[in-house]
Amino acid sequence: MPPTAARPGTDRKRTPPVRRRWGRWLAASLSLAVLATACGGNALLAGVGDAIGRVDAFGAAGERPPDDAVTTFLVAGTDDREGIPADTLKGLLHAGGESCHCTDTLMIVQLSERGGRASVVSVPRDSYVVIPAHRDLATGREVPEGHGKVNAAYGMGGPSLTVRTVERNTGLRIDHYLQVDFLSFVSTVDALGGVEVCTAKPLKDQYSGLDLPAGTTRLDGAGALRYVRARHVDGSSDLGRMQRQQKFLAQLLRQATGSGTLLNPAKLSRVTETVLRSVKADQDLSTADLVELATRLKDLSPATADFATVPLADVNHQVEGWGSTVLWDPAGAKALFDAVRAGRPLTGRAPDAGPPGAAPPAEPGRSGAVPPAQIRIQVLNGAGTAGLGARVDGDLRKAGFATTGAPSNAGGGSATRTVVRYDPRWDESVKTVAAALPYAELVQAPGLGATMQVIAAADYTGVLPLPSAPSAAPTPSPASAAASASAPAPATTVAASTGAEISCP
Repeated sequence: MPPTAARPGTDRKRTPPVRRRWGRWLAASLSLAVLATACGGNALLAGVGDAIGRVDAFGAAGERPPDDAVTTFLVAGTDDREGIPADTLKGLLHAGGESCHCTDTLMIVQLSERGGRASVVSVPRDSYVVIPAHRDLATGREVPEGHGKVNAAYGMGGPSLTVRTVERNTGLRIDHYLQVDFLSFVSTVDALGGVEVCTAKPLKDQYSGLDLPAGTTRLDGAGALRYVRARHVDGSSDLGRMQRQQKFLAQLLRQATGSGTLLNPAKLSRVTETVLRSVKADQDLSTADLVELATRLKDLSPATADFATVPLADVNHQVEGWGSTVLWDPAGAKALFDAVRAGRPLTGRAPDAGPPGAAPPAEPGRSGAVPPAQIRIQVLNGAGTAGLGARVDGDLRKAGFATTGAPSNAGGGSATRTVVRYDPRWDESVKTVAAALPYAELVQAPGLGATMQVIAAADYTGVLPLPSAPSAAPTPSPASAAASASAPAPATTVAASTGAEISCP
């Protein structure tokens, strides 16, 4: 195993770490969608190239993954606060403290070659990964390849090391890099007139200032900031925060593409001007690239945007010098990144599954038992027992179900009976889940989408083995047996959801 990378702060003067913050990549993603979907967007883009700040994201890149036919962005939200008044940080933004000089959020955003579809993959900031050899920015020392948290790469070697770290651990080639700060997020949401979010239960976080009632609420920029940066709503910390960020982006995309708001040139101009104040991009992102990007994004909708999080094997992997880290599930992460590299829809649906707003495709296996590998499940800990969510997620994954790999807390911590929440449109799939968890209560949740929720309670006793295929199958001929032996093993299922499934019903 390579040595552990030098932790930032070992040989330098460092400011105290601060509370984890929100997904600033949203502002950059939103701005590109705005420019692409609004009338005259291409004309406005003509003057954008010179206005965006530039960073060296590919310097000293060394050996890189091979190029492919898709466009892949790495969107980084950093903790830089330069130029933001202290009273604004502490009051309006509810973000006191000092900068940690790290990446708060990392998103891999891939756009299909033909346009009209995107895949968004959240990379947990505490991921324990390989950090390539580099020259330390603060000390000038050469640091050998080692291990550390992915968010520390930015402080060690800047955008270039961040890109190299992501490429080294995912095998994906990053074509462009976007870096944004969080003040533009507030102004962008305000320029759009706010965004509606929905929650089945009240959400409170005294650290971010979030105080959201159950139901649907329209949030202004400051309120939206509190929603996407909250990490003390429950015990899920950054993992739950990433899910809220994805839901917010999906909802924002639905609103932007369905309300006609972006057809207002005055609003478009305000949004563009606001975002350009803080966005930084790699030196190779040209105006021509932005125009091509706008062309690809113009047909994007919540139904054609896939969202996923890197599957995890351990959400509390203790490492000396780094504290609590998270470990990726090797098989699940490989399946996810293989799908991204190939440009396949992460949900497994064909690109031509139907126009936005069309009825969902028929449920897989509708004519018979649905295999667990085709069933996506999000596990929530409803009992408040430490580690219960991770245990249930692991048990379901071992049984073949496509779990998210990122269990969260349901809040309250007093549930006594395990519950399975499911969309009635997936009534065949829930039969398979019920066979694995026969003691669980089945609760219909119209509009929930293809990803079911298992809320584990004090009565959880494990996952029962599912019936295997009939043993009386005919004996294969030598030729068919040989063909079967040489055939590749089926790919591990990727747990993902479309924007239409995770946005408000």
